Amino acid sequence: MKPYFLLLFLLFASATEATDRPNILLLIADDASRDSFGAYGCPYIQTPHFDRIAREGIRFTQAYNCNPKCAPARACLLTGRYSWQLKEACNHNPFLSDQWVFYPYLLEASGYVVGFTGKGWGPGIYQNVDVGRSGFKSPGNPAGHPYNRHTAVPPFRGMSHKDYARNFSDFLNEKPDDQPFCFWLGTHEPHRGYGKNNWKLDGRDLDQVTVPAYYPDTPGIRGDLADYAIEVEYYDTQIGRALALLEQHALLETTLVIATSDHGMPFPRVKGQIYEDGVRVPFAVRWGDRIPPGQVVTDFITFPDLAPTLLEIAGLPSHSQMTGQSFTRQLFAARSGRIDPDRSFTLLGKERHDIGRTDGEQLSVAYPVRAIRTDRFLYIRNFMPHRWPVGDPDYGFLNCDGSPTKSLLQGLATDESLQHYFEWSFGKRPPEELYDILADPDCLENLADRDRFRARKQTLWQTLQTELTAQDDPRILGNGEIFDLYPNCRVDRQQTLYGKPDYDPVKGFQRRYGHD
Repeated sequence: MKPYFLLLFLLFASATEATDRPNILLLIADDASRDSFGAYGCPYIQTPHFDRIAREGIRFTQAYNCNPKCAPARACLLTGRYSWQLKEACNHNPFLSDQWVFYPYLLEASGYVVGFTGKGWGPGIYQNVDVGRSGFKSPGNPAGHPYNRHTAVPPFRGMSHKDYARNFSDFLNEKPDDQPFCFWLGTHEPHRGYGKNNWKLDGRDLDQVTVPAYYPDTPGIRGDLADYAIEVEYYDTQIGRALALLEQHALLETTLVIATSDHGMPFPRVKGQIYEDGVRVPFAVRWGDRIPPGQVVTDFITFPDLAPTLLEIAGLPSHSQMTGQSFTRQLFAARSGRIDPDRSFTLLGKERHDIGRTDGEQLSVAYPVRAIRTDRFLYIRNFMPHRWPVGDPDYGFLNCDGSPTKSLLQGLATDESLQHYFEWSFGKRPPEELYDILADPDCLENLADRDRFRARKQTLWQTLQTELTAQDDPRILGNGEIFDLYPNCRVDRQQTLYGKPDYDPVKGFQRRYGHD
């Protein structure tokens, strides 16, 4: 047995002599906003099963994803590291290297049975993942061993054919009874594309839909939001089926159940953007009688905090790679409100999400942003404001999924009376942004240039800069250009998009930095 894993087993044995190790079930949606759930006040989307978890356990009101795009957000969850500490994995669609450890395989090494269904880590390309450079190779996705053999006909067009619950049932039936499990159930919903006007087939009333203030209130946008609502409810249906399976196996009370989403809804100004609706995620936790019901916790938690939390609950030490902080104190506090006064802010950031942004002769460059969110304010630092934040218009604003809402907003670019809706979603941004979230949760009134907020802005920037410097963020330390150069794995798509068949970002990176 390798020394690293022998140490894990010895630590496990001593740490768990008097403690039951829980099963762990992570339920994660793909592109569902926090405020799309009943537990957070959504009036038109029905999510009774998510709401049950929140009602019977803890609902976190200040949970954040660190980086609002699928691959980097999920990398933060799995590694326990902040996005800017993840090198190539800070970007979307990376070639994932073997230098990172992932909590499912650390748990497996200590005796857990590990699996996933649906969407795990991605999108991107990963090879067999080296856990701690120990010589041990995981056989697949960083989220676990795949259970995806069963399919089903979904209720509407645009939904995945994967039968998530049946695949989870297979896992439960196959796992040994004497071992705890860690399972990742990741739906592909409500990721686009949707069957257009599914809401008509479902008999939805568009008058019930709530339209965010950054969109014009039109039937087309209401219909798009109603189609999205159907998919959020489908995710919630999978939560209900998973809970029912745990009950059938008499495992519900011994399973730590976490329900969340990787980032906000796949709409303009939300997914991929560092505004409140893109970065603030639903997060509810249930664990039988270990977590008293009905708690509402306001402490800030972030995706890098999940891995060290799960390791601690399993009786294992946090891995040296992990820089997130466990929130077990919050889980077991047995009261609502602010548990730890020091958890009063969170850090956010992004680099390159999608291709289609250029800077002179440079192709597929990043849009670097860092931000800090406190109880009241969101301060954003845009490091390259001359670049287009959602991608170049010539390439179709590719850091925004195609949708009826996107098409409608693009059509407003030259409409003097409605052009501001276009600018809010696609326009260039100033170097600094500051929003009073309590007064302006939609982040529409930038206060950064207001004299009365000058001192507040400076304090937030100093805190952000200090924290990121301590975390060795290359963007703060003057080496941020490396994020532009980490290759996007969709090389063929870039060659076609730019009309450059010889474009090879992999070779370009190797010439500049070598193979590491």
